[in-house]
Amino acid sequence: MHRRREKAGKMVNRAKNGSRVLTAIVAAAWLATIVAPPLTLAWWRTGRLAQLADPEVQADWNSFREAMRLESDGSGPVQRKVPRSQEPPELVWLRDYFWLAVAAWVLLGGTLGGCLAAFVLGAARRVNGPG
Repeated sequence: MHRRREKAGKMVNRAKNGSRVLTAIVAAAWLATIVAPPLTLAWWRTGRLAQLADPEVQADWNSFREAMRLESDGSGPVQRKVPRSQEPPELVWLRDYFWLAVAAWVLLGGTLGGCLAAFVLGAARRVNGPG
């Protein structure tokens, strides 16, 4: 009888250790999912802003707007609208709205990832039994 209790105690300790390892893995994955995309985007943003500062990019945008202006007279099969922005949209987004995008990612991605982590850990705890 005593041996059974010892064996059961060892199994419970193994399950608790496995649960702790799984919790650490899920937490690390959740944190990496929250941190890695904004860092990657920030790294990419630095190089892309330098490319968008080229006067040729602005000239291309101006010629596109002019082409839209010419096509907006209604004579073609599609009614075109002239973009209101004086600058390329990518430049405006990366310069003015980057931190909003990062905040949205952290808030929404963190919430969704946290819920998914809770589901995974809850399911694992249910499989291993209470405790």
